[in-house]
Amino acid sequence: MPNRNGKRKNREQLSKRRVPELGYYFIVTDTKETEQNYMLGLRDSIPKELQGKLVIKVCKAKTVDLVSEAINMSSLQPQYGEPWIVFDRDQVKDFDQIISAALEKGINVGWSNPCIEIWFSTYFGAMPSYQDSVSCCNGFAREFTQVTGIKYDKADPAIYQKLCRYGDEKQAVEIAQRRLTEHIRNCTNKPSEMCPCTTVHTFIKEITGIITKKS
Repeated sequence: MPNRNGKRKNREQLSKRRVPELGYYFIVTDTKETEQNYMLGLRDSIPKELQGKLVIKVCKAKTVDLVSEAINMSSLQPQYGEPWIVFDRDQVKDFDQIISAALEKGINVGWSNPCIEIWFSTYFGAMPSYQDSVSCCNGFAREFTQVTGIKYDKADPAIYQKLCRYGDEKQAVEIAQRRLTEHIRNCTNKPSEMCPCTTVHTFIKEITGIITKKS
């Protein structure tokens, strides 16, 4: 990372930065715009009085590089960074292996099966039983238009704000947690077999919990 003189800061210089009071989260998503825009929207929703105290940084990486990029970022800011990777099942062949590798390295995972739209659906009160990303995305797009009157755009930079405006985030977290609990209770332990399901809600719950407590 360049400093004001154009030189790259070393790890020691980075580690001397002021530690945010409420936490520093860095999120690595794959190359899809949807996840990145959603997380940036969450970041931008942080109340002004808490900005600087609760920091969320979002960056992209190829799916196969999610874990290594999160490890790299963690090594640069080991004393206060909390790493996450966020990605979809979609057509990812090594879905379970990527999740296991991340957890073994202490990296949190927000995954969605079959795709992020299954998490978005919970904002509108349900988690439909879509089994593939195409039907999931198309089904959510129809529901989104019915509820909002707006055409769904996967690259919408305001997707987080719209979901919160037209949906219910607290209810969404509850629905997602119930479905995850059901899968675990039924002894379905592989994320690739837990469909529909998501763990993105665990990150949202953590961040919104901090905001609610401190606002």
